[in-house]
Amino acid sequence: MPTPHHPDDPNPAAPGRGGPDARLLTEVVTRLRRALRASIRTDYPWETLPMAQVELLQVLAEHSPARIGDLAARQRLATSTVSGLIGQMITSGLVARAVDPADRRASAVTLTDAGRDQLTAWARAHERRLDAALDALDAHDRAIVRSALPALFRLAEHLDDTGAPDGPATAAPDGPRAASGSPTPADPPAPRG
Repeated sequence: MPTPHHPDDPNPAAPGRGGPDARLLTEVVTRLRRALRASIRTDYPWETLPMAQVELLQVLAEHSPARIGDLAARQRLATSTVSGLIGQMITSGLVARAVDPADRRASAVTLTDAGRDQLTAWARAHERRLDAALDALDAHDRAIVRSALPALFRLAEHLDDTGAPDGPATAAPDGPRAASGSPTPADPPAPRG
């Protein structure tokens, strides 16, 4: 496992495919996700929802009802993979499948109240954990994190827009994410005080 690097280190790791900024950002995002996932499951043992299902719940919270093919395209996953995940989520009562109101020959998936409750509990648990971690930082570091949020949102939007490194991805079936009410680069969530 590579040795972690600090952003202030003038000699980052040996060159790889990406530049030092991309390498460090990849490392920090990976470490944050891993640490958050591990700490949540330690502090909240009920949290057993796989990340792939959480991501589908998040999409359905913004875009429901949705066809499985549309969910697969939005998440850049195989339709069979999403179908299997949706089957597990139906069994768990997190989502329901019904006739698509736009095309009665097709079916669409909707978020159930139980799914919405689970997603809300998941988000709140993560927010509490991140709040505790942010509180452990000094005011200067918290300010740096806060000031980086708009740029990180823009970076995420750029990654969503480009998809693969070879070029732009196809547009989401129902338009850009900004139209969904989710945060956009100009509208990140309000920072903590």
